[in-house]
Amino acid sequence: MKILFRVLLAVMVVSTVTFAKDTKEKQEDRLKNSGTVMGEILNVPDDIPQDLLDKAKCVVVIPSVVKAAFIVGGSYGRGTMVCRSGRTFSGGWSSPAMMVLEGGSVGFQIGGEATDFVLLIMNEHGANSLLHSKVKLGGDVSAAAGPVGRTAEANTDAYLRSEILTYSRARGLFAGVSLEGASLRPDDEGNEALYGRDINAEKIVMGPSPAVPSAAHELLALLEKASPTSRARN
Repeated sequence: MKILFRVLLAVMVVSTVTFAKDTKEKQEDRLKNSGTVMGEILNVPDDIPQDLLDKAKCVVVIPSVVKAAFIVGGSYGRGTMVCRSGRTFSGGWSSPAMMVLEGGSVGFQIGGEATDFVLLIMNEHGANSLLHSKVKLGGDVSAAAGPVGRTAEANTDAYLRSEILTYSRARGLFAGVSLEGASLRPDDEGNEALYGRDINAEKIVMGPSPAVPSAAHELLALLEKASPTSRARN
């Protein structure tokens, strides 16, 4: 009986380690996919207006959201949020915090089988809200479909008032999209798996930040090149 108990205990330990490793790998894959998505979007002729990217406090990338998941009311999409560091979100790009996009009427607006989403968090209130809790787009924070084109007019009242600007890419088409009614929240389990300890989104962004995972290097390098810290302070 003791031998059987020890065998079962050993199996449980091995299974737990294997699960943790697999979960970390999934987070790393999401970071790599987020970097790929961001790179491809920044290379299309009509992408995010430069002025808006420079003003953004955080950027959220949710790759490969499947429409069917929304229709049945489940989750959805998982991805990452990278913010400018510091209390006023004006420093260098931070280590990534994992995020979850859920529900609402998103499934009826996507229009494709798999869609990538990019969200710009435009002010401190929006960024702080996301770091601490689940927020409903269009409810807890104001949100609008973002304009496209590097030189697009981005100074209209709708864009200036919005705390979050939302974009989608499906079947090669990149455009602003309404995500009103959907919710966004920190992925606490994903953050724990990625960093190997219990750490929340606020601590990741505000610091002292953990080391940047190697899987996030491409995403951070792309953002630093497209919108460096010095430009964001202007």
